Amino acid sequence: MSRRRIGFWYRLAAVIAKPPLVVLFKRDWRGMEHIPAEGGFITAVNHNSYLDPLSYAHFQYNTGRVPRLLAKAALFKVPIVGSILRGSGQIPVYRESTNALDAFRAAVDAIERGECVAFYPEGTLTRDPDMWPMAGKTGAARVALITKAPVIPVAQWGANLAMPPYAKENKVRLFPRKTLQVLAGPPVDLSAFHDREPTPEVLREVTEVIMAAITALLEEVRGETAPEQPYDHRNARAEQRRKAAGEGNK
Repeated sequence: MSRRRIGFWYRLAAVIAKPPLVVLFKRDWRGMEHIPAEGGFITAVNHNSYLDPLSYAHFQYNTGRVPRLLAKAALFKVPIVGSILRGSGQIPVYRESTNALDAFRAAVDAIERGECVAFYPEGTLTRDPDMWPMAGKTGAARVALITKAPVIPVAQWGANLAMPPYAKENKVRLFPRKTLQVLAGPPVDLSAFHDREPTPEVLREVTEVIMAAITALLEEVRGETAPEQPYDHRNARAEQRRKAAGEGNK
């Protein structure tokens, strides 16, 4: 299998994004040795800020193995940004449409060509009040079982301190200068699942194993212990609806 060349569009994105990242932030990068030098692989990354895709991409760009990220299809329609996303081979995600499976097919094809595909298994910015990873969705697990490619967990912290998610005032807090921390770990051992039928239960198990590896890395980065049970946004919303219904019936 070959490895994807960085190419013009990725280098253009780096020329645009790297200088402000270098000037405005400090960096604490660890675990680059776990990024495979050859062959297709998956990275599974936590998501806690609109800024963290740049932080993570900067980290991996410097390993020489550029990632193909799954991004919302709407971003591909934004002038200039869309051209860079298409040119650099990023993968559009069409949610809740007949094209929704195209992203997974593209991910499998890319990995089988020897490329890296990056997943944010949570599917969106974490809603956990303390910024721990939430329960994940099963897309990364599905692609991992199809391709049997290495899954490299990646934890990041710091971008959320500069650009907090869901902040009411949505302020960017660049000073004092923040440190963007990225830690990649060894491949997640999924060998026990490789000969099993990818049922919904198996996919959930694989997803839990992947999310546990990301969370363990984030515990190391933060020097703190994560909650025993990851935050589940769907359950939290259901509970909020039940409470609202109960109050409405009083």
